Amino acid sequence: MELYELLIIITMAGFLSIIAQYLNLLTFDGVIASLTIGMTIGIFASTQWLFVLITFTALGFVATLMGIAKKKAKGLQEGEHGERMLKNVVAVGITPCLLAIILPLTGDGNYMAMSIAYISSIAVAAADTVASEIGVKDSRVRLITNFKKVPPGTDGGVSITGTLVAAGASLVTAAIGWVLIFGLTFNVLLFIPAIAGIAGCFMDSLLGATVETKGYISKYTNNAVTAMFGSVLSVYLYIYIF
Repeated sequence: MELYELLIIITMAGFLSIIAQYLNLLTFDGVIASLTIGMTIGIFASTQWLFVLITFTALGFVATLMGIAKKKAKGLQEGEHGERMLKNVVAVGITPCLLAIILPLTGDGNYMAMSIAYISSIAVAAADTVASEIGVKDSRVRLITNFKKVPPGTDGGVSITGTLVAAGASLVTAAIGWVLIFGLTFNVLLFIPAIAGIAGCFMDSLLGATVETKGYISKYTNNAVTAMFGSVLSVYLYIYIF
């Protein structure tokens, strides 16, 4: 890797993280984790992969800031001001990071499958983030396991608003990821990350209503597991369905 490429990666990975801390959207340890994950993805994979992650992060910050005053009034925000800390960043970033590290070992023939898995892991995070940040404002929340009405913010709670914005976020992330990595050529395969993203979001709710609410796993473990689930599902769809 040339020095200028490394400098570009450092700049790309660092700029948004520093801005996020300035806006109280990341704690200091969250910034360090974000920088580490971003640089790992850029170095082992490509600047295109890194830019997909940066784009998702920026959209996530926008979703966090939307209606933050109302979420704070109800106590539904992350941290004190909506900020994410190290655990949040690692939970979302561990799967994309691992995929980037594995990528050089898989060979050029598997680049598309690996890239689809990568976009899918981020689509899961995007769907879950938007569903949590925007969908939580919908008071008509039902538990995914029995559809009984529950308060907003309940583990495993789903709503029409949350589902719609999650699906939209998953599709937008899939489309942006596809364009950034593969270019403007349309391909039906871009719907794989969109499907995997919303499926991962529903899996997050299912785990939230069962093992997470009972204390067997944390929400951070849930986020990491569902991102991996989305990646594995996307590879299955790529090989056997599409």
